[in-house]
Amino acid sequence: MAITTNHRSLARGVPPSPSGTIHARTIGSDIAFLPREGRRITFGRNSGDVQVCIGGDDRRVSRRQGTLTHGERRWWLTNLGRLPIRLPDSMLLFTREDPVPLGTGYTPVFLRGSSGREHLLELYVTGEDSARPGPEPDDPTQPPRTWHLEADERLALIILARRYLLHEANPQPLTWLQAFHELNALQPGAGWTVPILQHMVEDVRRRLSADGVRGLTAAEVQQPVGNALNDNLIRELLMSTTIVPTDLAVLDGVFGK
Repeated sequence: MAITTNHRSLARGVPPSPSGTIHARTIGSDIAFLPREGRRITFGRNSGDVQVCIGGDDRRVSRRQGTLTHGERRWWLTNLGRLPIRLPDSMLLFTREDPVPLGTGYTPVFLRGSSGREHLLELYVTGEDSARPGPEPDDPTQPPRTWHLEADERLALIILARRYLLHEANPQPLTWLQAFHELNALQPGAGWTVPILQHMVEDVRRRLSADGVRGLTAAEVQQPVGNALNDNLIRELLMSTTIVPTDLAVLDGVFGK
C-alpha cells in the first residue's frame, strides 16, 4: 500500500479568518462558515442532504449524524445519529444528550463505523488573536518544524501512535508485537519483524535526539524506562505535526480495538 506523506490536516492550522469561523474537514468535504446566531451545519453520510459528508460509503454512519450550531457566541456539537460521537480523551456524545460546546482551536471528532473503521471529522474554530502582542496581522504564520520520516518509518510510527492519533484518554504506544501484527496485516510479505520495527524506531529516536529533542534516550528518563522513550517520541511527532490524525487514513479498515 502506498503511503501518502502530505495529508492535509486542520491540525496544522487554518488560513486567516475572522474570529469564530468554524472549519470542518473530512475525506470528502472541506468547508468554512462564519459565525452567525442560529447557523446550523449538518454532517452525515447523505452527501445530498448535509453540508459535510462523512462516511459516505458506510451504512453504520447515519444519513444525518449530527449538527454544528452557532449560539451564545460559540459553536455547539449535537449528535442526531445512532452512533456515539467520540471526542478527545475518549469522551462520548450520544443521541439526545445536551450539545457540547467547542473550544477555539483544533478538535478531532471520530465515528466508529463498520468493520472497525474510524471516520474522522476535523474541526477548527478560530480564536481572537488581536489581544496577543507579537507579530503584525499580515506577517506570515510560522509553521512548526516537522521531522523528515521515510515512508516505512512514517507507517510504523502512525501504527505505534494510533491511540494518540485517535485522541484516546491516557494513550500509550502499542507494544512492539501489536504494532508488528498491524504492519503485517497492512503489508503482508513486506518482511516486517519485531526486531526490524524496534531498530527502525530506535533510529528515528537517535536522529531526533542528535538534533536536540530531549527524552529520547534512556539516560534522560526515569527508571524503569518502560514506554517512556516511545511516548516522548510520539508526543514530539504530534506537537511538531509530523504525524496528524488524518494519517490514520492509511490504516482504514485494517485495525480495530
